[in-house]
Amino acid sequence: MEKLVIIGTGPAGLTAAVYAARANLEPLVLAGEVPGGQLTQTTEVENYPGFAEGILGFDLMDAMQQQAERFGARVRNEIVTKVAFTPGGVQKLTLSGGETLEAEAVVIATGARPRKLGIPSEEALWTKGVSSCATCDGAFFRNVPIAVVGGGDSALEEALFLTRFGSEVILVHRRDELRGSKIMQDRVLKNGKIRIEWNAVVDTILGEDEGHVTGIRLKDTKSGELRDVPCNAVFLAIGHIPNTDVFAGQVELADGYVVLPDPDRSLTSVEGVFAAGDCSDHVYRQAITAAGMGCRAAIDAERYLAARE
Repeated sequence: MEKLVIIGTGPAGLTAAVYAARANLEPLVLAGEVPGGQLTQTTEVENYPGFAEGILGFDLMDAMQQQAERFGARVRNEIVTKVAFTPGGVQKLTLSGGETLEAEAVVIATGARPRKLGIPSEEALWTKGVSSCATCDGAFFRNVPIAVVGGGDSALEEALFLTRFGSEVILVHRRDELRGSKIMQDRVLKNGKIRIEWNAVVDTILGEDEGHVTGIRLKDTKSGELRDVPCNAVFLAIGHIPNTDVFAGQVELADGYVVLPDPDRSLTSVEGVFAAGDCSDHVYRQAITAAGMGCRAAIDAERYLAARE
């Protein structure tokens, strides 16, 4: 019987592991399908505190894991395929190899993945000008044209944010009207640095041969006509998908995100099961906020376990 199992090794999971290990809980951390989380799939991280010159995403997560292991956390490269949660009872986890683990408490820190376009060039140029986080990567593209794909509030916010850096922001939207809130639409439509490509979808991202984004090929949703638009970066703002499928029916979810009934705490709808990071955060989705949530989950879990004893 484990005292605490943490599912996920992104900033939330590994921060929870550091705090839990220092509390002598000897947490078992299950790495999941993407060990280290989304940051291992990025290049340089410039907005995580403490690194004046920036740090590679992989190096940051590797350092976090080493820190957690230093205090006694155990990390296993395992994937959870099934869970059976019991309020205040024994929490059961089934691994991909068939092994079943039992724990007194569980922290869900499985993160989320960006919703993608699903075209080959997108994968080939990921981190080479294609990104899903303007806050993370916008500053790398100063005084060049930048494309944003989407039409909801997230896309409009990203487009406005990117006007601080790009020479022009090209907003690509598949319809002839935006889906975002009225105030955000007004701000975008009044901003002289934003140009909207209406009734268009991205057919191809250009620049594979050059090794970096050089433009996008748009397809008109009405006529089918193709046209090329030069740009040096493409930011996807078409949503995120929480990695929570395995928890459906076991904890309360809303639009796939784990619901935290008390916004000031990390407890889920099941006593003894906690959540942290992007799997329960549809607002900020930053490494630093995920880390803070991981800290909170570990402290909540430690107090829960102490009360049981």
